[in-house]
Amino acid sequence: MVCFLMTSNNNKKELRDLGETGIINLIEELIYKKTKKHLIRDDAFFYELSNYEKDKSSNQIILALNTDMLVSTTDVPKPMNNFQIGFKSVIMNLSDILVKGVKPKAILISLGLPFDLKIHEFKLLMNGIIECCIKYDIEYIGGDVNQTKEIIINPTIFGVQEKNRILYRKGMKTGDILVTNGKFGLTGVGFDILLKKQKPFESFKNYQRAINSILNPELSFEGLVLSKHKLASASIDSSDGLAKSLRELIVSNPGLGFEIKMDDNIMDNEAKKYSEEFDIPLENLIFNGGEEFIHLFTINPEKYIRAKKLIQESKGTLLKIGTVIDDSEIYIMNKDKKYNLKIKGYEHFTQSF
Repeated sequence: MVCFLMTSNNNKKELRDLGETGIINLIEELIYKKTKKHLIRDDAFFYELSNYEKDKSSNQIILALNTDMLVSTTDVPKPMNNFQIGFKSVIMNLSDILVKGVKPKAILISLGLPFDLKIHEFKLLMNGIIECCIKYDIEYIGGDVNQTKEIIINPTIFGVQEKNRILYRKGMKTGDILVTNGKFGLTGVGFDILLKKQKPFESFKNYQRAINSILNPELSFEGLVLSKHKLASASIDSSDGLAKSLRELIVSNPGLGFEIKMDDNIMDNEAKKYSEEFDIPLENLIFNGGEEFIHLFTINPEKYIRAKKLIQESKGTLLKIGTVIDDSEIYIMNKDKKYNLKIKGYEHFTQSF
């Protein structure tokens, strides 16, 4: 018996075969197929906020917005497929608004697309975006499409919250407990495997969680619980790496810093094993990984026990990793040693690609 491998002509078609109007029509078709909702065709996009129930104790409602651009050159490792790219572009923005204690409501997305991108690959990209919106209950209400040399996805996400429940970067006090909703080091391991190792990533069987943290990131909702009960004094998303995120909190709270304890609360066991096996400094994996989408909060010690209990009841995670101190430095407490953290964290525009 002779078998022939048939290649569909549809898999060869590119976005230039559709044109801008065709691409917009395809986006609307894909969204309607998943959500049964039509996009608004207008010069602007509109979202009804009147259904938001205002707490009687609050006198002001804030519209919170975030935009975080995904650029394929800097944000997409080679093994990541287009579905994962689309999914991640929404996660990036979700993380920044959830950590503020704001429940996201809707999203606008501007797309920069190469004209030779295959239509079936574009569909994967859009399905990743749409699936993430569905998973985290966000309404996709519109956006823009333009031609670019590489894939660029620029979402703008928004939600509403009472002003006195928003968790700003500024607000921590000396003696506050520094907590996270996850352990660090997985993405440091994942990026080292995906970007630096010559072997296929599938061969690193002992580090699949680390690889998955890059390719399929997820989020949790501890910020919403802490916001609801007014239990956190400050917060920040760690997607730029733990070191940089801690330094950003210091910038927002002059004169204050941190003592960080290097123990099992801060380090993922997979990172510890990888550090030992490949002789890579554990501190670098933990503090300089980036894109963990782990959330950092500071909590008054008198509120910590209640916060821990409420988070556990909501099936979330709260791990104590340090303390706010009256000194604008970051000190690492490792067994009997205390030293200043030298790692600064990742900065855009400081290296070429």
